[in-house]
Amino acid sequence: MTIQEIADRLVELSRNRQSTQAYRELFARDAQSHEMPGVPDGTVTGLDNLIAKSEAFDEMHREIHALPVTDPLIYQNFFTVGMGIDVTKQDGTRNQAHEICVYQVRDGKIVDERFVYSMPG
Repeated sequence: MTIQEIADRLVELSRNRQSTQAYRELFARDAQSHEMPGVPDGTVTGLDNLIAKSEAFDEMHREIHALPVTDPLIYQNFFTVGMGIDVTKQDGTRNQAHEICVYQVRDGKIVDERFVYSMPG
């Protein structure tokens, strides 16, 4: 797959709320995920761990009201998308968040993802 095809497929799967499928299909076995500095356990390595992180994130939410995802912007072996989420958590509180997601591609697979968002405080 080209980087454009990978980026378009990630956007499609994300818009359809199929993050586990996105990891299985598009990510390298040794891929890494990075949250903002200071987030506990903010760096995760390995496909199985990325899937577990994604599934744990999904389980924190009772209902997802909206999950907008922008079209990708591609430059060299990187692409970025903007993502938002409007959710009701398991405790009943409703929360909205927005982030920029940056992905690095090598040999037809995503090898690194980084999330940039405002930290509370």
